[in-house]
Amino acid sequence: MSNAAILHEANEFVKKGKYENFLAYCTEDTTWVFIGDRILSGKMEVRNYMKEFYWEPPVFTVDTTVEKDNFVIVTGQITLKSKDGADTHYDYCDVWKFENGKMAGVKAYVIEKKDNLSF
Repeated sequence: MSNAAILHEANEFVKKGKYENFLAYCTEDTTWVFIGDRILSGKMEVRNYMKEFYWEPPVFTVDTTVEKDNFVIVTGQITLKSKDGADTHYDYCDVWKFENGKMAGVKAYVIEKKDNLSF
């Protein structure tokens, strides 16, 4: 299975709120870098992040997927629901690094949408 296919398969679990199933696709020491925001080190920090921010499963689309060597780049949109029920919409570009068929890390460029501009 290609790394891109692994990523898309794992993301189907996120869409269903099955975060532990998603985490099975990650290395134990996975590192998530949200550019300009925070860095998560290891599955436990990622798990805690999901509990904090994914009150409901996020709604997201993938516009573009590019795979090269051990990297998969995806772009798209994501909507997160806050504790008070408000939706916030974002554009994102994720650069995933793979090791031995597992997601070892991501650099995530996430920008809140302020209007209806799109590419």
